[in-house]
Amino acid sequence: MFLQVVSPLTKNQGFGSTFVSPSIARRATPEQLEHDSLIMGQREQSRTALFDQTESLIDHSQQQNNQKSMLGPPLVNAIKISVEKNAAPFHFPGHKRGVAAPSSLVDIIGIAPFLHDATELPELDRFGYPTGPLLDAQSMAAELFGATQTWFLVCGTTCGILAAIMSACSPGDTLILARNSHVSATSAMVLCGAIPKYIVPEHNLEWDIAGGVTPSQVKMAIQESEKEGKRAAAVFVTSPTYNGVCSNLSEISQICHSHGIPLIVDEAHGAHFKFHPNMPKTALSQGADLVIQSTHKVLCSFSQSSMLHLSGNRIDRDRVHKCLQSLQTTSPNWLLLASLDATRDEISKNPNTLFNEVMELVQEEKEVISHIPGISLLDLSSFSKNFSSIDPLRMTIGTQELGLSGFQAYDILSSSHGIEPELIGTKSFTLAFSIGTTKEHSKRLVNGLKYLSTNYFLKETKMKRKIIDDNGIEGVPFGEVYMSCTPREAFFARKKIVNFEESIGEVCGEFICPFPPGIPVLIPGEVITKRAVDYLIQVRDQGAFLKGAADPLLASVVVCDF
Repeated sequence: MFLQVVSPLTKNQGFGSTFVSPSIARRATPEQLEHDSLIMGQREQSRTALFDQTESLIDHSQQQNNQKSMLGPPLVNAIKISVEKNAAPFHFPGHKRGVAAPSSLVDIIGIAPFLHDATELPELDRFGYPTGPLLDAQSMAAELFGATQTWFLVCGTTCGILAAIMSACSPGDTLILARNSHVSATSAMVLCGAIPKYIVPEHNLEWDIAGGVTPSQVKMAIQESEKEGKRAAAVFVTSPTYNGVCSNLSEISQICHSHGIPLIVDEAHGAHFKFHPNMPKTALSQGADLVIQSTHKVLCSFSQSSMLHLSGNRIDRDRVHKCLQSLQTTSPNWLLLASLDATRDEISKNPNTLFNEVMELVQEEKEVISHIPGISLLDLSSFSKNFSSIDPLRMTIGTQELGLSGFQAYDILSSSHGIEPELIGTKSFTLAFSIGTTKEHSKRLVNGLKYLSTNYFLKETKMKRKIIDDNGIEGVPFGEVYMSCTPREAFFARKKIVNFEESIGEVCGEFICPFPPGIPVLIPGEVITKRAVDYLIQVRDQGAFLKGAADPLLASVVVCDF
């Protein structure tokens, strides 16, 4: 169990009392009151069972560890202590430790999350200025992941990317980044006024998948900036990509540091790399200065919880802290924070063996899948030798030989076998394995792929595949990037709406991102090209959701009215 935040309250301390507002009681019918009484009785039973279980767990813990049990995950322990106090909760949130919890949600998740949901109480800590258990939890995380300092994030890796770029870049500074960076990187430039210098990543046309950036590309971008009299304030690299492709960060960091430039790495998909010898090297171990990880993606914290790691002193930690204060909520969910602490604690118990089982499982599945007719697997050989490794827990399935787009294959797998991939592409779909992946999950996947093969494999492969490719999407949509103005200038400029198919040559005034993976095809300030228009129309027609567009059907588009 990764998160044991349980309440040691006794059954006679009041939290289980039936409560009906006088105003509600006045207008309720007898039938409604009888129904409400039944619901509250069920809640009382749930609380009673929880209290009994809690008392048993605490007694057992005390027998085993006495007071040393308090040396476990500090935030989890702090939440336990907070509930033990059984204080009258004249503070937020308004459900008051579950007394007024919505019954429809209690029916799904129980009362326990509400019992442990509180505000910044003295025994918990101050989110913006931690001095107690949160500070301890972050320090333990920094030690585990190999950072100088770590901050917990409750607004996702998006918040961490915003803070990282804002901490390194001021208005007018140049930021070198890949054109397939997450949309939050562009949002950061809107906020801080940085000017992008884009690197167009390598693109595999057969798969319609982008790789990462190479050391030579980074070196060239830095040199070009210097020739233009613009020293880059930072380099921003995404590694691994959504498909698991890892850039050579060791060389990239050496190049950056030789020019006095910090390296920021979006390692959202690589928080697990440190915990198995056959995983790619971590960004921190390769010299990155700021690293943002989605702890919830492959590790085990709650969705929306992430970590920001600082290494060394090339970036001012006080500025990072101030940026986070500006961007993060002042009312954090302590269960999100505790899930980060509990995940760190669980990993630290067996960091070198935790991923052994899933690593063996995914290798077995890849061996089986590689022999299914019409099914192909993305691997490092699909790209040039410029990339160091690929995440073994990220499996991308090619659908070209099935005569299906990734969207069509997803629809079939979802409806026929209950399989939900993480990412859907034009010619593939991507599966994320983790320590929570079971053999039953994998068996269902193999059966689903065999079903696709049996029913859709193109036996007259060459001719039919050529027809599919000719009718498909050709090339990366942003092979050439033309910026008319900065993202910030475009974001705040006057706007007008034009017909999308007639927008070629206009300056885009909005983000248009097929989601996932959240990589914008068009960004504010970019000149709209025919290639981008054709690409977006085709992915729309194939079933992609276009996030950010005022008109998600793309009949029209918002452009700058200069």
